[in-house]
Amino acid sequence: MLFKYNQAMAQIEVKRLRDFPEYQSEVIVRGEKVTKHRVTVTQDYYDQLTEGAVSPEKLVEESFEFLLAREPHTSILSKFDLAVISTYFPEYVQEMKRNFQSR
Repeated sequence: MLFKYNQAMAQIEVKRLRDFPEYQSEVIVRGEKVTKHRVTVTQDYYDQLTEGAVSPEKLVEESFEFLLAREPHTSILSKFDLAVISTYFPEYVQEMKRNFQSR
């Protein structure tokens, strides 16, 4: 998916590496530079955010869109669990829940 942030374009690619109970994916963000990220999410956190309305890949993709609206992809941690996002951006959980409620 192409996503515009800070007047630049980025392409987000999410590849599943491992299924639940601890889902893991590799995320490649292509912009002026290419960055790779290893992202995990537990079944419980996935359920809390999405209620199963979307795939884990879609959750990760939209989480990266959320992050890219706030910082360049070169500033995103190379390895993290999705739950850590709310540590830096407290509005993350509510925004993700709102995004997935209507689906």
